[in-house]
Amino acid sequence: MSSDGPSAHILHADLDSFFASVEQRDDPALRGRPVIVGGGVVLAASYEAKAYGVRSAMGGRQARELCPQAIVVPPRMEAYSTASRAVFAIFRDTTPLVEPISIDEAFLDVGGLLRVSGTPVEIATTLRRRVHHEVGLAITVGVAATKFLAKVASAVGKPDGLLVVPVGTELDFLHPLPIERLWGVGRVTSAALRSRGIQTVGDVADLEMSALVSILGPASGRHLYALSHNHDPRPIRVGQRRRSIGAQRALGSRRRSDEELDAILVGLVERIAPRLRSGARRCRTVVLRLRFDDFTRATRSHTLPAPSDSTDALLSVLRGLLDGALPKIRTDGLTLLGISLSGLGDADSEQLELPFPTLTHGRAPIDAGRLDGTLDAIRDRYGATAISRAVLLGRDPGIAMPVLPDER
Repeated sequence: MSSDGPSAHILHADLDSFFASVEQRDDPALRGRPVIVGGGVVLAASYEAKAYGVRSAMGGRQARELCPQAIVVPPRMEAYSTASRAVFAIFRDTTPLVEPISIDEAFLDVGGLLRVSGTPVEIATTLRRRVHHEVGLAITVGVAATKFLAKVASAVGKPDGLLVVPVGTELDFLHPLPIERLWGVGRVTSAALRSRGIQTVGDVADLEMSALVSILGPASGRHLYALSHNHDPRPIRVGQRRRSIGAQRALGSRRRSDEELDAILVGLVERIAPRLRSGARRCRTVVLRLRFDDFTRATRSHTLPAPSDSTDALLSVLRGLLDGALPKIRTDGLTLLGISLSGLGDADSEQLELPFPTLTHGRAPIDAGRLDGTLDAIRDRYGATAISRAVLLGRDPGIAMPVLPDER
């Protein structure tokens, strides 16, 4: 923020088709050709493949029907993590005010760097050039006075672009855009609005807040009303620890047995619980996420009586939630199974529970925390598959997506 009023000082930097771009960078034979990362489910598609309608999370068979000439490559998660770290090093060398969003995008506040680094547009230009020269990837940057509008600008500016929304022109830029550009407008919300003839952001802005609330409910109605008028006072947040973590597994169209679903759930918990412990976190609420054959979604959640990072405790709760959903799964099919742990807190700040453990035959009861810690140490040293539950032996563990490290 400058001394003479608001300025377009927020950058949203977003790598273009990140996984596919890394593959094209590392294999010159893939450049300029349609590339799909992942076979069973599309993890990423190059812009050449997107031109045929291929999208992330699409089934591999459908993607190949849309683009038969596409080159399908297996994912290389370590390569993507390495590229992400290199890009974030450039972000943090640009400004100390960096708010990561995912491994391939972040907000940057450059409002106080005029005398040091130049105007926000000059800084964005330099950042894009450095990412291209030092990491070999294209990145799009949106520049605006709010986080919301900077993110919209980067989306409109793709691929490999720089789009600035000057102060005073925000609504002229925003209002002609389709309603799907608003955060929070997904398939269901879009259908609810479009069925009433509401097609652009400007159409949303023309409504009274009470009308939006009557259509979408209080939370969504007020949220979209504020965004349609570019009301977004959120500052860049640095060093803020994440409030939830999750993992999911796309299942494709094949029906899965109850035993297969249980094994997939076990694999997800075994993947995510060590992340809790490595960050010295505990969770309070456990959420099971489901997507059915007709693309409808459902969640089931349970709040623990006390925060936990125990693999067995989390698995027990999630198995109960999955059991309760099995009748609908058997009827409607399941294409995605995911878990989310929220209400995260620091493990060393939790209050001890009463009563304290008692001795049994002169010995303390088994300490689940020590067992989890031992298993984590073995996997850290010898690899994730060094020790495993029997139910996972011989099964495809799925793809572990790279994640940002949890800030401390």
